[in-house]
Parts: sequence; structure tokens; C-alpha cells
Amino acid sequence: MTTQEPELLKPAASPQGLHAVVISILAGSVTLMALAWAVDLFRQIGLNIYNEQYVAAMLGLALATVFVSRPLRGAGRPTLPWYDIVAALLGLVACGYVAVNYPDLLARLWMRPLDALIVGVIILALSIEGLRRATGWAMVILVLVALGFAVLGHLIPGALQGRDVANDRLVIFLALDTNAVLGMPLMIASTVVVAFVFFGNLLNHSGGGSFFTDVSMAMMGRYRGGAAKVAVTASALFGSVSGSAVANVVSTGVITIPLMKRGGYKPHHAGAIEAVASTGGQLMPPVMGAAAFLMAEIIQVPYASIATAALLPAVLYYAALLIQVDLLAARDGLSSPPREMLPRLALVLRNGWPFLLPFVVLIYALFSLNKRPEFAAFLAAVSVILIGFWFEWRKRRQASDAAADGPGLNLRTIARVLRDTGLSVTDILMIATAAGIIIGVMNISSLGFAMTLVLVQLGNGSLLLLLLIAALACIILGMGMPTLGVYLLLATLIAPSLVEIGVEPIAAHLFVLYFGMMSMITPPVAIAAFAAASISGSKSMRTGYTAMVMGWSAYLIPFLFIGAPALLLIGTPTEIIWTFTTAFVGVWLVSAAVVGYLFTAANAAQRLLLGAGGLLLLLPAQVGGLSSDGLGLVLGLAAALWMHLLPAAQKT
Repeated sequence: MTTQEPELLKPAASPQGLHAVVISILAGSVTLMALAWAVDLFRQIGLNIYNEQYVAAMLGLALATVFVSRPLRGAGRPTLPWYDIVAALLGLVACGYVAVNYPDLLARLWMRPLDALIVGVIILALSIEGLRRATGWAMVILVLVALGFAVLGHLIPGALQGRDVANDRLVIFLALDTNAVLGMPLMIASTVVVAFVFFGNLLNHSGGGSFFTDVSMAMMGRYRGGAAKVAVTASALFGSVSGSAVANVVSTGVITIPLMKRGGYKPHHAGAIEAVASTGGQLMPPVMGAAAFLMAEIIQVPYASIATAALLPAVLYYAALLIQVDLLAARDGLSSPPREMLPRLALVLRNGWPFLLPFVVLIYALFSLNKRPEFAAFLAAVSVILIGFWFEWRKRRQASDAAADGPGLNLRTIARVLRDTGLSVTDILMIATAAGIIIGVMNISSLGFAMTLVLVQLGNGSLLLLLLIAALACIILGMGMPTLGVYLLLATLIAPSLVEIGVEPIAAHLFVLYFGMMSMITPPVAIAAFAAASISGSKSMRTGYTAMVMGWSAYLIPFLFIGAPALLLIGTPTEIIWTFTTAFVGVWLVSAAVVGYLFTAANAAQRLLLGAGGLLLLLPAQVGGLSSDGLGLVLGLAAALWMHLLPAAQKT
């Protein structure tokens, strides 16, 4: 979970002097507070505090960090504007008041006391402005629409009519109730997310990101289209612990995109491959960019159930991408990089094998010790620190120019990681606060029931139509937002409607995660593709549309596991094996149709046969039955035989 190139708005100007020190203190405090909670430090020193007290304190630090690091008009100003200082202090004071006095406030909330109303107004107002500075206007408008419904919904006639809620009750409920701002989204973001972002940042700064790229180059570089396969495998490995598709693009893409271009890939293809591969890292177990842990908390199932269910769809996603880059290399006659450019796997593993240990620690703590996700991430982070210090000690012993560029960590780097982590998670904390406001509105005004009713009515009784509407809504709502923010929002707004009509909860939440992630490569706001385009030197929109085509499987796979739960490992072993096998063959055939190459270049008729056969194989058995699988195999084999036995036909 790196902080390079965060996906949202950046500070207007580089802070200097005291301003920079204040930002470092506030941002570092956000990280340290979360780590203290992860190790249960407060209880160990005798402070038995409510979850809501911790969350309120984290919100206060996040608000102050946002206002001092993203001034309203910071460009060209030598000092921070006074009104941003006032806003930061108000955020700290209001949230601090809640954190200190929450037990007393909780006992008096039913009376709607004046102090609760005052701090509630301050917290809501500053949260909305902080959200605007962190994410722009799109999500602010969504929050304002929800608040408008809460205030005026009782005036709407018909089935969409909301409850009539007094304004003071609404403000106090949204700001201080556990079913609103101080509820689950902000709690998860303040614990699990921060811990994993810290772990990912440490791993990247210590040299772990470079290690995974080198492993991928050593393993895949010598094969046909090796440069692109390096990009895919490196992004999958590093992307699983990265909470940002754009950060993943920047971290691995600066190496893999130039490598692909030197290997003969066109700039827009190189950018698109990296964007699709980096985006998919958030869908790949075991870590899934921490989304799996959020999902487990939200739907109240073990983390292992989420990671297990997500495995086969992620394999199909990356299989489709690897097949496409392989066939693209064959079609265009692209060679692998020169062997002298590739590191030797044995040497890479010998020098960097310790970077595998944090993942052993993480998985062991999660699955064997059954520790909380944030504590498991903390243990993994500690192991990274120890490994980084060991590498740094070894560098100092060697004291050579070559060793100076090697992996390692020192205290200054750790301090920078603490600061960068705090800065990067403020976006997520603001989005989690917004999600809490929306959840609160849904709880107090019946908006949740109204949205479910609207979606069901739009679907007109058709599950497929409802899923299409939900998919489009997910892509639109997810545009321009970071991974975890996308999921938090969609899990709040869309997933409950799918569960309400009978979709399995895990399937519904994976569905919205997939389509929320596809906003990263879907124009017009394909931010992961645009970041890759800036590195590859290609046109942004062309790279975005190419990424959309190459990522075709992600637009289809969610519909498959809704219709075929066996892809989520729900069913008998025979059902699971058959469903995955036919889906894998289907992915291969459709990928060949997309690229226009199998054994030889394919003409239009052959591509049509390949695509039709692949789609029939992908069709869930509950819909098409064995007959669709059989027909798909026949069509696919017919196209393959046609291309293999009669290559001249492709010239027609």
C-alpha cells in the first residue's frame, strides 16, 4: 500500500518549515494512534476506552491533517491561511471533546443536549469540507443529496417517502451515533486500513517492491512477450498488498512499461497492460489491498471465507490478461528481452528471500493464530522493519557504491513512512466518514429501503437487468476514488440491494468490488490507465480504451460468479472443478478472439467462432446447462482446427 502518486487531490504546494513539521506531527500521529490501537496499548496502560472514543480521536487528527496539508488556496502562499488553521483546530477540539466526554454524552444523547448539537454541527461541516479537499466535489454532492433526503424526504410522495426527522436529532445522530459517523466504516478504516497501508509502505521503502519486480523478471522475462508477463506477475504480487491501483502502476510501471516498450509493445499497449495488471492486484488474495478484511467485517464472515471465495475469479482475471499478452506477442512477432537484461532467479532469491518472511508472518498470524487483521499487519510490519535494519546493517558493512543502492531501512525512512502513511490514509478516513454519514441517513430516514425499492423496480423483476444497473452504478460511483474508498461506498449503497433480492452476500460484495475497481480502467475517468499513459508516453484516452478491452474479463466474471457460485468455491468438488475448467477454456477462447490470434492470425469469421464458443463456455451451467458447454467446445474446436489445418483461410 504505497503512497506514491495518490489517486486523489494532492496538496496545493510543498510545505516548508514549521508548516511541514506540523503536517509531519499530525500525519505521523494518525499512524501511531492506529498502531497503538492494533497492539491494544491503551488497555495495557489502563485506559479502557470505547471504540467510539478512539474513532473520534482519529477523525480529529484526520481532519486537522487534511486542513493543514491541503490548504483551500495553498498555491504560492508562504504560510498556511488563518482559516485553515482555525478549521484544523476546530476539528481537533470538537472531536477531542467527543473522545474525552463520550461516556457522558452517550448517557444524554436522548435529551439532544446543546453541547452534542454544537460539536455535531462542527464535525459534520468540517467532515464535508475535508471530504471535498480530499476527493473533490463528486462524493460531496452524493453526501449532500443524502442529507437533503434526510431533511426533505418526508415531503416526497409515494413509496420513496422518508421519515420526518427533527434537524437537531438528525445532526446529533449522524455525528455521534454508532450507526453513523462513529460507526463501522470509520472504525475499520482507522484500524485495519491504516495498519496495512503502513505495512505496504514499509515493504516498498525497504526494497520489497523491487524484489517482487526482479522475481517476476527472472521467472517470466525469458518467455514470449516476457516483458509484459513481468508486468503482469509483478503487479499481481505487489498489488495484493497495495491499497492503490495508481500507486501500483507507478511503483512497478516505471520499470515494466519501459521494458515492454523496448520489447516491441506499442506505448498504449504497454500502458494498458500495466494498468489492468495493477488494478487486478486489489482482487488477488491473500491481502486484496485490505478490501478482504473490510468485507469480512461488513458481512460478518471469517476473513478466510472472503480470500477463498475471491481466489478463482482472480485466477481467471489474470489468466485472461496473461493469455492476451502472450497471443499479442505471437501475433506481432515480439521477442523476449535479451537474457543479459534479466536477473537470475537464484541470485534474486538469495539476495532478497527475507522479503517473503513478512507474508509468512501475516498469513500465519491471520490463519493459525487467528489474530485481528490490524494486529497481524502490525506483526508483518515489525518483521519488515527487522529485515530492513538487517539489510541496512549489511550495506554499512559492505560500504560499496553497489551496496548503497540496495534494500534497507533506517530510522529516518521509518519516520517518513509514518508521515506518508498518515497523509495517504486521510483520503480513506474522509471517505469512511462520508460512508458513515450516508449509512446514518439510510438508517434514520429509510433511504436504504427506498434505494432497494428503486433498484428492484428498475430491474423490473429481472436479476440480469438489476445486475447491469448495479454494475453501471458501481463504475460511475467509483470514478476517481481509491480502492478502499470505492468499496466502502459501494458496500453501503449498492451491495445491500443485491443481498435483499437474494444474491449471496459474498457474491454481492465481490460484485461491487469488481465493478468499483473497473472504474480505474474505464474511461472517461480511468485514473490507473491515465497514470500508466503518463509513463508510457501514449494518449490517455487511447490507453484507457485499450485497458478496457484488455480487462474485458473483469466486466464479465462478476456476472459469472453470481450465476455460478461454484466459482466462489460454493458447491460440490465436481461442480467447482467443472465450472472452473470450462470457464478457463472460455477465457482462453474469448482472449484469442479479442487479440485476433490463436495458432495463426484469425479472420473475422474465426474470431466470431472463438468468441461465441468462449462465451458459451463461460455461461453459468444454471443458465445454459451442459448443452451450452458442449456447443461452446464444438465452436471453439472448429475455429481452432480451421486455423491450425487451413492457415491459408485467414487470408480471405
